[in-house]
Amino acid sequence: MKIETKRLILRPPRKSDWKDIVEGAGELDVSKWVPIIPFPYKKKDAVWFINDVMKKWRKKKKEDYTFFIELKSEKKVIGVTGIHKVDMHNRKAKTGSWINKNYWRKGYILESKIPVLDFAFNKLKLRKIETGAFAENKASNKMSRKLGFKYEGRKRKTSVCKATGKIHDENHYGLLKEEWKKSRPKLVKELNKKLKNAGED
Repeated sequence: MKIETKRLILRPPRKSDWKDIVEGAGELDVSKWVPIIPFPYKKKDAVWFINDVMKKWRKKKKEDYTFFIELKSEKKVIGVTGIHKVDMHNRKAKTGSWINKNYWRKGYILESKIPVLDFAFNKLKLRKIETGAFAENKASNKMSRKLGFKYEGRKRKTSVCKATGKIHDENHYGLLKEEWKKSRPKLVKELNKKLKNAGED
């Protein structure tokens, strides 16, 4: 499956995506905020990741929907987002994202998150999405709050970053379906304004 927005295509990975993944995940400014990305990040890491995601997409009973974010204008993968650890009994899941440093501050996270959260709540019929961020990661914490996620607490010294070896406190957030319905119109309006101002950039 794939989800298309004005500037992006959200889709399962292809084996040929490995170079784009190495470029994006290979930046320490990216990997230092994502617990499971090693540094340095090499071709073998990207190939393993792509194969793992492809296996998850092939499963009949899916618990993971990892979308590669392709920028239409460059036909290039600039990041990853998705719905993970889907728990149909409790109708909840987790979400997370990262974007290649060269494409920060252009609204791509917002543009990819709106349809992914729509997919989670409307297609998968989930009632709650959870996310987490290192306490020091100001941008990620800010984005979670912007999307309507509510702060639910901090786990102290709970996560070791693979890239740096540092131990981090992690902030945890939750978003209920009814909260998403309230947040969504304002976010769509903000995104449309950003797209209008930036053109197709």
